[in-house]
Amino acid sequence: MIPERISRLKPYKTETSKARVRLSSNELPYPIPEHLKRRIAEEVAKAPVERYPDPTASELKGVLSEFFGVGEENIVLGNGSDELIYYLSAVVGDRGGVYVPVPTFPMYGISADVMGREKVTVPLTEDFDIDLERSLGFAERYTLAYFAFPNNPTGNLFSEDRIRRIRERDVFVVIDEAYYHYSGRTFLGEALSREDTVVLRTLSKIGMAGLRVGILIAREEVAREIDKVRLPFNITYPSQIIAKVMLTEGREFIEESVEKVVRERERVFRELKSIDGVEPFPSRANFILFRTPYPAEEVHSRMLNYGVLIRDVSYMPRLERCLRVSIGRPEENDAFLEALYRSVRDLG
Repeated sequence: MIPERISRLKPYKTETSKARVRLSSNELPYPIPEHLKRRIAEEVAKAPVERYPDPTASELKGVLSEFFGVGEENIVLGNGSDELIYYLSAVVGDRGGVYVPVPTFPMYGISADVMGREKVTVPLTEDFDIDLERSLGFAERYTLAYFAFPNNPTGNLFSEDRIRRIRERDVFVVIDEAYYHYSGRTFLGEALSREDTVVLRTLSKIGMAGLRVGILIAREEVAREIDKVRLPFNITYPSQIIAKVMLTEGREFIEESVEKVVRERERVFRELKSIDGVEPFPSRANFILFRTPYPAEEVHSRMLNYGVLIRDVSYMPRLERCLRVSIGRPEENDAFLEALYRSVRDLG
């Protein structure tokens, strides 16, 4: 029999609409260079796919250790960060509630619902920061807290001191740094030195979304305990091999691509401010949240008619009339800006 909590569950929403320009999923927009594709093909061809992959992904862990500047013993790998979020919601904080500031990445709340844990949702302030007073007022109800840093979909960095104040109430905090490469801000030092803090990273936002490789970084003893619940063989041979090539031979491509995205992010932000009635919000990620004077679903639909797919996030708390656009290549961003200008003009 399916438990009632699963029957009530609302699944994670993804964008599947067809469009000439797709800027809805916060992926790295630059294609992998041909020489890297050839190297990947050469290495993947050697994989004994009739066998199970290395259950510990030891070679990939070694590369990630160097890439992130941590020890291999500090790393737990997941089939995407989503899998790691499920592990954390299953094992950390025993039966206490799970704190989720909203709006934020929906998988934090979904994982709590799946595990049957109380979900304590606290709306962000008007400027999208943590509402510390309200959060502390509910502190006796939760033992695990998730913070996207920068936050998705708002793009801003939460006040670090507010996160630490919540942690002081004997709360285990998860700092999801999926967009770290675009912000440069991190809690990594605290994750390596404390037993109540872990950091999540991912390869999905730096050119490897199709590999589904998530990384949890923590003190050795914390990582060891979380690794006990990891599903066997959860990182496939192709994912291990391709990630190793990308993070070594493709590192220059990744770094240059991230720099391009950051430059484009600032340009797109300036252009959005120039469109009458559009209010963009500053971002430290690879996307921009913006509000228009019109219903978001109408803007979204008209953008699709012009061949551009973005994300309607207006269903989330505090995000009435808001949409989110991923930063693409310059020509994609130009197409987005033109489509938005025309959509706003049509509706106005």
